[in-house]
Amino acid sequence: MDILLQQVINGLVLGSMYALVALGYTMVYGIINLINFAHGEVLMIGALTSWTIIGLMRDAMPGTPGWIILIVAALIACVVAAALNFTIEKVAYRPLRGSPKLAPLITAIGMSILLQTLAMIIWKPNYKAYPTLLSSDVYHISGAVISPTQIMILSVTAVSLSVLMWLVNFTKLGRAMRATAENPRVASLMGVKPDMVISATFVIGAVLAAIAGVMYASNYGTAQHTMGFLPGLKAFTAAVFGGIGNLAGAVVGGVLLGLIEAIGSGYLGAATGGLLGSHYTDIFAFIVLIIMLTLRPSGLLGERVADRA
Repeated sequence: MDILLQQVINGLVLGSMYALVALGYTMVYGIINLINFAHGEVLMIGALTSWTIIGLMRDAMPGTPGWIILIVAALIACVVAAALNFTIEKVAYRPLRGSPKLAPLITAIGMSILLQTLAMIIWKPNYKAYPTLLSSDVYHISGAVISPTQIMILSVTAVSLSVLMWLVNFTKLGRAMRATAENPRVASLMGVKPDMVISATFVIGAVLAAIAGVMYASNYGTAQHTMGFLPGLKAFTAAVFGGIGNLAGAVVGGVLLGLIEAIGSGYLGAATGGLLGSHYTDIFAFIVLIIMLTLRPSGLLGERVADRA
């Protein structure tokens, strides 16, 4: 039971980060039917930007509480990531909006490689130690432990998801997003500006990815120019698992995928005396993807949507 509870905590922490990134995938796909494979690199840019800001603030303002530094760094990372994703949409994806679906997909892959290369040039390819800004004390819960950083990740994720659901369901922008996703032509006739809505969607997705990037680096204590590739791929898996295009599905898929990974690797490691487990964590995500695509291609909460007029 100790192993189970600990892995459930680890899985919820991991799954919450997947859910934030998966929401970016699913929002963009729901509105323009595009899989933005550069989304994981936005996470990476957010993490490395926050790492830079933390270093600058520590040098310029020694003695500043760690939680203040982390909040400022996260806010600046969100602004940088939002500006980056806005530019990517306007420069790389908007000119290809009427092209065959393969063209923007290849462009997204190319943009992912480009962002990795630019990050390698700017921040160098070596791994960077991400400082621990919160207390290193741990809390014990029935034999399991949880750190302040993990509590922060769960809390920030819950607040972020709540704000996003409020924005989508109860604001003018949210109604415009839902209308554009349903039928962009009809939405434009009703006064909605699809280009503005699509740009706003990319910006919101980038903010969530940047938050996930800061939390990912804080949890694992490292940042590097390739760090966004695998979490991005797993978040895409989570989006497909839950039902891509469905916001609730992205959250459910992310949390379930994190739990499956953590529990699977935890018990595999325990069964093999630690020889396996963490080394084979990644395999669980893709086993889930294969099974889901085989048995239910629309995902857990996906539904069949009528073709657009």
